[in-house]
Amino acid sequence: MEHHIRSTFLRGMIAASPSKSYTHRAIICTSLANGLSKITNHLKSTDIDETISALKSFGIYIKESNGTLEIDGNENFSAGGLYKLGKDENEIIINVMTEYSGSSLRFLIPVSALAKTQRPIAFTRKGRLRERPIEPLLEAMRKLGVNSEIRKQGNIELVIIQPGIEGGETEIMGDISSQFITGLLFACPRAENDTEITVTTELESKPYVELTLGVLKDFGIEVKASKDLRKFNIPGNQHYKSREFKVEGDYSSAAFLLAAGAINGCIEVNGLNINSKQGDKEILNILRRMGAEIEVEEESIYVKKSELKGIKIDGGDIPDLIPICAVLGCFADGKTIITNAERLRIKESDRLAAITKELTKMGANISESNDGLIIYGKCNLRGAEINPHNDHRIAMACAIAGLSAEGETTINNSECVNKSYPSFFEDLRKLVVNRACIIDGKGVTKPIPVHITP
Repeated sequence: MEHHIRSTFLRGMIAASPSKSYTHRAIICTSLANGLSKITNHLKSTDIDETISALKSFGIYIKESNGTLEIDGNENFSAGGLYKLGKDENEIIINVMTEYSGSSLRFLIPVSALAKTQRPIAFTRKGRLRERPIEPLLEAMRKLGVNSEIRKQGNIELVIIQPGIEGGETEIMGDISSQFITGLLFACPRAENDTEITVTTELESKPYVELTLGVLKDFGIEVKASKDLRKFNIPGNQHYKSREFKVEGDYSSAAFLLAAGAINGCIEVNGLNINSKQGDKEILNILRRMGAEIEVEEESIYVKKSELKGIKIDGGDIPDLIPICAVLGCFADGKTIITNAERLRIKESDRLAAITKELTKMGANISESNDGLIIYGKCNLRGAEINPHNDHRIAMACAIAGLSAEGETTINNSECVNKSYPSFFEDLRKLVVNRACIIDGKGVTKPIPVHITP
């Protein structure tokens, strides 16, 4: 599918999309809690679908009813769909399909070690997911008594886990993915013995681990963490508590709308927790530092077209913000420098290379370094045909750029936004003054009303 975008002014109010990070974590915690839990305002996306599908493979009951997820958790889950591996009739495994979501894979590999079964559990890795590191997590789990192997089978790769986690002491690097640590934090409270995790390098994306600790606490789990999050002590044999959980709005997705307002609009985004633990709340500070006019009231954030200036941005804790920050740099006076973002090369795409290539097509003066980007603004952007490299954040960033570029911008493979923000283009239509500026691949503008702020 493709979307065509032309220059327009944005105006109106919009509800923030639900947080993907909180939705993942709440679904996993409720699945490990005995009894019925309910999750409201959850995100519906392909990433979340993969987490739900995997947990159903573990035999967890998950059903959506009237906009609420009902989850009948089971801390002693044991089985799900069976699958024959290879030619050995005795080698039967529980198969878990993961094709797109690195979060689902890295969170649920440790969780699978809790299964009460003698059968191995296999996670499939296809496409780009095969290139995203997983070995450090498996090594950390081996020190906790979990055996594993990686096996190639045709065009897929199987990560095979033998359930049974004992606890003890383990180490893991913190500069590859915070998702490794989050996955261990989900599983270790249910281990037979206490666990001590030592992070051997500086921890990147620290706010995501802090978010995990907060959700674990909400579900009755105790974790003692050092102030720098380099050491975690986790008592074993703990029990997750069932409960009702409301997912807050997502700063990662809202960042695209807030940036659009600062570039060429007058936008109010509702449903964002001002006291959120989400690291991507940093978009508010970035916009302020760039000179954007922002007003914050309770759960509403208002931003309007502003004269922006280039700044230096450390991407270590905010990798998901970097593509839209690059776009902001195109509309800012002076130089915007993004550093400490090397991990973006192992996301859904090589995001540093992808955003450089696509914004260059639009006329941006942008270059990449080993660990970041340099954008020389202001740039006179023009419409172009965009290949998002099957990366939702590249697609959304270039769409925002297209709203203030001369001519028409075509976003190919635009359905990739379904990974995190399925209603992205629909929400943009609600905000454009001239709705004909965003049309779908058939060239038809959907009659969606525009909500105007007073």
